[in-house]
Amino acid sequence: MSDPDNRRPLKSRGAGWANALAGVAGRARVSPDVISALSVCFAALGAALLLWSGAADPGAGRAALLIVAAVCIQLRLLCNLLDGMVAVEHGLGGPHGPIWNELPDRIADALLLVAAGYAAQAEWLGWLCAVLALLTAYVRELGRGLGKPADFSGPMAKPHRMAALTIACLIAAAEPLWGWHGQALLMALMVIAAGTALTVGRRTARLARSLREAP
Repeated sequence: MSDPDNRRPLKSRGAGWANALAGVAGRARVSPDVISALSVCFAALGAALLLWSGAADPGAGRAALLIVAAVCIQLRLLCNLLDGMVAVEHGLGGPHGPIWNELPDRIADALLLVAAGYAAQAEWLGWLCAVLALLTAYVRELGRGLGKPADFSGPMAKPHRMAALTIACLIAAAEPLWGWHGQALLMALMVIAAGTALTVGRRTARLARSLREAP
C-alpha cells in the first residue's frame, strides 16, 4: 500500500479539479501504478520534444515543440499528483505502490533534465541536474530509512525543478523575438543545478541535526 506519511505536501491536492479528476480515476478503478507509469510516458515524450527542439531551426516549429514539451512536463506532474490521490483517498494502492511511487519519478526527472541539457547544448549541465535530482531523493529516503520523517524541503524540490523547466520552455519558445537560441534553457538549468545542490545540502544538514538531537 502507499504510505500516507511519505506524501509530498501539495496545496493542489485539496483543489476541486484535482479531487474531481482523482474521483473519475477512482470510480473507473484505474490503478495508481498505471498512472505512475503514464508519468514516465509524458516525461519521455517531453524529453523527445526537447531534443528535437535543440536541433530545430528558430521559428514556429521549434516554438511548438517547446510549448508541447512544457505541457508534457505539467502532465507528468499531474500524474504524480493523481497516483497518490487514487492510491490513498480512493484506496486503490497495491503492494507494489511504494516502488511505483518512487522509481518512475527518478526516471522522469532524468529524462527531462538530461534532454534539456542537450537542447541547450550543455549536455554536462543536464546530466549534473539529473544527478543532483537523484541525490535529493536519496537523502530523503536515507532519512526515512533512519526512522526520520520524509523531508520534501526545497528550494529546488521536484515541483520547483519542473516549474522552472516549464517556464524555461515557454520563454525559449519566444526566444527568436530577441535573438536568443537556447539561452533560456541554459539559464534555467544553471538555476536548477544551483538550487538542487542547495537542496541536497539543506536536507543533509537537517538530517544530521535530527540524528544529533535524537535521544
